[in-house]
Amino acid sequence: MGCLLLTIAALVLSAAPPQQAQGARRIVERTTPTYPELARRANLSGLVKIEVTVRPNGTVKDLRVAGGNPVLCSAAVEAMRKWRFEPSANETTEMIEIRFQPH
Repeated sequence: MGCLLLTIAALVLSAAPPQQAQGARRIVERTTPTYPELARRANLSGLVKIEVTVRPNGTVKDLRVAGGNPVLCSAAVEAMRKWRFEPSANETTEMIEIRFQPH
């Protein structure tokens, strides 16, 4: 039975132009996505990119899939709805990348 290897990176895409970005909001609580059984059987791996809007209190307001295999995207979105980020004075938009690799 395979296990899941995740590489998670965050890049801030705040309301300001990208060259003014101060860095990504720190993730303070993350839920690891469940590797889908269909992906496991097909030995699928890949990168899922999700644009997440984060409220000032650090909770997820909205998610938009920016790329990735649809079989893997749903698992990533489901887990990210539970994530929490550090509080901030403003709402921000973060680009999150989650890499799925069967082992």
